[in-house]
Amino acid sequence: MQFEEKLDVIEEDIAQYSQELLDILLKDRTTNENIIWATNDYTPHGELYAATEQIYASLITGVHSKLIQPRVAKAHEQKNSRTRDKAEVFTPSWICNAQNNLVDEHWFGRPNVFNTQQGNTWTAETQKILFPEDKQHTWKGYVDARRIEVSCGEAPYLVSRYDTVTGEPIELLCRIGLLDRKLRVVTENAANETEWLKWAYRAYESIYGFEFQGDSLLLARENLLYTFIDYMGYALDRTPTLAELKKIATILSWNLWQMDGLTYGPPLCDIQKEMEQLSLFDFMEVETPIVQKPAQSRCKIKDWRARTTIEYYSLIKGES
Repeated sequence: MQFEEKLDVIEEDIAQYSQELLDILLKDRTTNENIIWATNDYTPHGELYAATEQIYASLITGVHSKLIQPRVAKAHEQKNSRTRDKAEVFTPSWICNAQNNLVDEHWFGRPNVFNTQQGNTWTAETQKILFPEDKQHTWKGYVDARRIEVSCGEAPYLVSRYDTVTGEPIELLCRIGLLDRKLRVVTENAANETEWLKWAYRAYESIYGFEFQGDSLLLARENLLYTFIDYMGYALDRTPTLAELKKIATILSWNLWQMDGLTYGPPLCDIQKEMEQLSLFDFMEVETPIVQKPAQSRCKIKDWRARTTIEYYSLIKGES
């Protein structure tokens, strides 16, 4: 089977191309197991689909190959229940674009760098992106600049292969994700294939996101994997090798991770967050520590430039 550019991501396609590749996409680097469902939406399919169970390739391929669907394709009742129970919401692509434009306006020091917003749509900049004439704002510096999407869902702020409202595909040169923009810059500036690959990998190493629910996290990882295929086809006129795809999948298994944003640990575990409790006397404030699991139980991410792993919680607490 030829693993190539396509809009619909089907786990069966990935598994037929390489079971190992799909296994990497399902990996949880904190637990050294697989990501879990973290939702009861799939329990009608059996006990292995309970919220606390791990997602295995065998559960989402074969007769279940189209079990996981993007939000735009989910039933209306299921969307409402996930919004009500897990505060899951979708952000229209035009809002993602407007907010990403603000990030770039701050970085470049000028508006409308990659596109011009026009109501609920936008017009892409067709000329090569120009960078400020200083040593701090080079194209390589832009690619290396770290970005994160919290509670990322299917990662619409990072990549935009399809419109989050309609499900319609977005042309490559009109995409608005933070990673899309980095890959465009790499494509416009890399001198050859070797340099393109080096900086495409670094672009992936620079973006992060976390998500509670396992199905959404897998979709996010898949969207970013297929984005690599899309841009390589455009930039290098070829499809990635299995080794190249496995390298991207490994980065994604670290940089897009499953986490409860309240505890900074894997979902549905018993880590408790630190709390500050007021005493009965309004003039006295005391800190009441709550017994927690060992620190290593909290979610780990990778600092690729420093070549080390760190706890995400330490970044929040300012300990790293």
